[in-house]
Amino acid sequence: MNEVTTTHALEPREAAVPQTFKLADGTANPAPLGLLAFGLTTVLLSMHNAGLFGLDAMILAMAVFYGGIAQIFAGAFEWQKNNTFAATAFISYGFFWLTLAGIITFPTLGLAEPPSQTAMAAYLGMWGLLSFVMFIGTFRLNRALQLTFFLLTLAFALLAVGDLLANPTLKTIAGWEGILLGFCAIYTGLAQVINEVYGRVIMPLGMVAK
Repeated sequence: MNEVTTTHALEPREAAVPQTFKLADGTANPAPLGLLAFGLTTVLLSMHNAGLFGLDAMILAMAVFYGGIAQIFAGAFEWQKNNTFAATAFISYGFFWLTLAGIITFPTLGLAEPPSQTAMAAYLGMWGLLSFVMFIGTFRLNRALQLTFFLLTLAFALLAVGDLLANPTLKTIAGWEGILLGFCAIYTGLAQVINEVYGRVIMPLGMVAK
């Protein structure tokens, strides 16, 4: 008698079932660091623009180490989290602070000629254009970021026009407006910290429904 043998090949195998694995992201949120680095440095520089004190080593140090380097680190961490908007914003504005420090220090070191007012207007205008496009991106994020990027676009516009027209009054107005901008960014960063610590909304950001 011929025996019929069955093999496991006729049965479903577990190995044939596709399995996917997803690694949990256990890293901290880098956005508050980037926002605070930007906000604190902006407030201090804007206080100078408003005429409250001169341009000294304090502002340059903040621009290089906190507004610049710390913000670039935050952008790199956002890149790891696959957040294109935040990575682009933090790295870009981090290097903005470094370029601004270079514009101030290079002439004193004899490395380059100081820029003309027209050149500075073009420099600030390009950053204003970038800020406007980033502002459009905030329409899908939250109200706090919308206000921050709106005020940022306005600040660059005031500074650019002030340089183009050689109008110190506009630059003073930009200084006071920049102080408001900086504190708005500080609020947005601290709100994320406080809300995470308490596990609920203590400082609202005005989330936008997507």
